[in-house]
Amino acid sequence: MEDLTAQIDQATTRLAEVRNYLHIDSKRDELEKLESSFTELDFWDDQQRATQLSKKAADIRADILAFDNAVSLLDDAIAANELAVSETDQSLAVEAISALDSLSNLLDALELASWFTNDFDSGDCIITVSPGQGGLEAQDWTDMLFQMYLRYASKKGWKVEVLDAPVAEGIGLDHATFTVSGRNAFGMLAGEKGVHRLVRISPTDAKGRRQTTFASVEVLPILPDDIEISINQSDLRVDVYRSSGPGGQSVNTTDSAVRIIHLPTGITVHCQDEKSQIKNKAKAMRILRARIYEMEEAKAAAQRAEARKTQVGSGDRSQRIRTYNFPQNRLTDHRINLTLYKLDIIMQGDTAELFDALKLSAKEEMLQGEKQTHPAGVDE
Repeated sequence: MEDLTAQIDQATTRLAEVRNYLHIDSKRDELEKLESSFTELDFWDDQQRATQLSKKAADIRADILAFDNAVSLLDDAIAANELAVSETDQSLAVEAISALDSLSNLLDALELASWFTNDFDSGDCIITVSPGQGGLEAQDWTDMLFQMYLRYASKKGWKVEVLDAPVAEGIGLDHATFTVSGRNAFGMLAGEKGVHRLVRISPTDAKGRRQTTFASVEVLPILPDDIEISINQSDLRVDVYRSSGPGGQSVNTTDSAVRIIHLPTGITVHCQDEKSQIKNKAKAMRILRARIYEMEEAKAAAQRAEARKTQVGSGDRSQRIRTYNFPQNRLTDHRINLTLYKLDIIMQGDTAELFDALKLSAKEEMLQGEKQTHPAGVDE
């Protein structure tokens, strides 16, 4: 009869670390205050604020519930192991192993949650995929990446709202802009920002030659309403037109699609998701706010190496973050030197291994930076 005390001790240490870096005790106090505010008579007068606080409370509640479940599983494992060893009971040994396995999976998820500590990590995001070099191939590649993200979001149970995805002439998409709503959506998908390189046998080439093409991905946080972005209406040019379908044909009989150009920066956004021009304009303004915020943040961080690593381009080979090699079924992320030989599976949205590796690398880099900034034994 195997004694699982060593494994239980390891799980106990991991659980204690989770309690610290997720600030479980502080979150219990914060949740109590939030739930108390929900009973105030004027709480729902400000719908936007109420919605934000309700979402925050739900996220905190989920962390606390997961932690409490982990504590319960640890208690079950300890009790079952002690009885299995003392009474030489195989069924209890199996119960202890099962509890430890469930606990390990839950701790993995809780440790993953601790990676999302930057501003906006826990919130929703706006993604735009655009063709780079490669003509028709790049348009097709844009559609393929778009579908990969849709499948990944579906597997995560996240909500996707397509804002603008006009079908290009020939094949593929002219571009795709969509929002992803779900817990830690921005934190998990922010690493997709950059140039994605495709290598494959061209389906449009009669001679079946190998083709290299590019698409760029932009990932922006959906900004909370309390973040002020100064936008003068006089700086905007708003165009309205009929939304288009396959081949550029009009699919609406009214001018509901909206294009907004921010004249000082040249930033242009489109939205044709809704049949209402007013709703499309509101969604386009949300994208514009995020892009202006991102631009200002990039300016402030222009001298930092991280900003250079994640810079988005439209096909510059030096900016590529990842290569998708279909003939070899190989994906390579150049930032972390990760190579996976299961590209076919990844394109179906099974990207957890890739995205988790990126987040782990980013966390390790952050911790290393903190050690260099605050070395052990050096007082402030």
